[in-house]
Amino acid sequence: MIWLVLLLAAAPAPNLKLLPGAQGKLCLGCHKDFDAKLKKPFVHTPVKGMDCTGCHNPHASEHGKLLSVEAAQICTSCHKGIVPAQAKSTHQPAAEGNCTACHDPHASATKFELVKSGIEACATCHATVTDAWKRARHKHQVGSAASACTACHDPHASANGEKLLKGADPGLCLSCHKPDKKFAARHLGYPVQKARCASCHDPHGSDQPGMLYDTVHKPVANRQCAECHVPGSLATKVTGTALCTNCHKQQISQMLDKAHVHQAVAGEKGCLNCHTPHASRQRGLLGGTMTQVCGSCHADTIARQERSPTKHKPVVEGDCTACHSPHSSEVALLMKKPDTLQLCGTCHDWQKHSTHPIGAKLVDPRNKNLSLNCLSCHRAHGTEYKHMNPYPTTTELCTKCHKQFKR
Repeated sequence: MIWLVLLLAAAPAPNLKLLPGAQGKLCLGCHKDFDAKLKKPFVHTPVKGMDCTGCHNPHASEHGKLLSVEAAQICTSCHKGIVPAQAKSTHQPAAEGNCTACHDPHASATKFELVKSGIEACATCHATVTDAWKRARHKHQVGSAASACTACHDPHASANGEKLLKGADPGLCLSCHKPDKKFAARHLGYPVQKARCASCHDPHGSDQPGMLYDTVHKPVANRQCAECHVPGSLATKVTGTALCTNCHKQQISQMLDKAHVHQAVAGEKGCLNCHTPHASRQRGLLGGTMTQVCGSCHADTIARQERSPTKHKPVVEGDCTACHSPHSSEVALLMKKPDTLQLCGTCHDWQKHSTHPIGAKLVDPRNKNLSLNCLSCHRAHGTEYKHMNPYPTTTELCTKCHKQFKR
């Protein structure tokens, strides 16, 4: 009997000689809950045709719910090309073949057999975005709430842009917002249709008029574009740090006066390496979260913390400025304080941590130019070992200095 079950499980659903009119109805004899499903407005085509064996093996299967093949392959056997080969971005459920994360495979009250309607379906995973949209005083209104997300995003994959966008910015935006006289007047005659709309506007919604990001650069808020730009042109009057010096002369002067200046500040783009010139979701007009901004240059440091079993709170929370000055410092590595014990001591009471002697008067035997401090045993950005130690065991750490105990 076992061999028969195994044979049936391995074989595709056979052409069975069912009684006339028995197709599907035979299954409903046991699965009576499907009567209610079949009354829903949107029924999956195989279910509507009572073709249960289109997806299920009626006898036995190696897959859950008697599916004839793996769940990820069931849908693509009919719905081919959902994820284009040249897709620039792919929705994770679609890439994983987890179609039932969004769709009911049998029937639904919502079009396309979605498990929830419109924006609520997206909110299941993207609540941070959808909640912000709901709270925003000025919302991006594209069609109905049911189609708000899919007006700009493809729910499966996009061959045209990142973040599942149906097109690139500004082309996507200009498909609705035509650059006519009214458009030009609102932008003071500047040819912004050639720039990225999302450099100033929140594409979902914000509390600022015109859906500008919540943190707006003062000249932009006051419609003083000519403070930085050549009138009628997107070109700036000057480049680099000099562009910001016109308004922030004192701050930049003090910044550049210090012994150690952040390379990003001194670079060709100057302040724009980290800050956006118009508007931002972040405080201080940062071009992204601090982790994103700092990680654009220091990706290895961020990755080190992600691998570390013991997490350093400031790095995890994306607060690099808890230890480092973002612009310049009199201390190497742009540290906020010259003494490591003082800096670490702002959060950690090192005197209660260990009885090991540390301090400026004690020399690290591995390097006579260094004193013993927190960094003698720990790495601030994490390691692959516990407690941010540079070695896998305490013994290996201690015997680097105390060689007389080394076996």
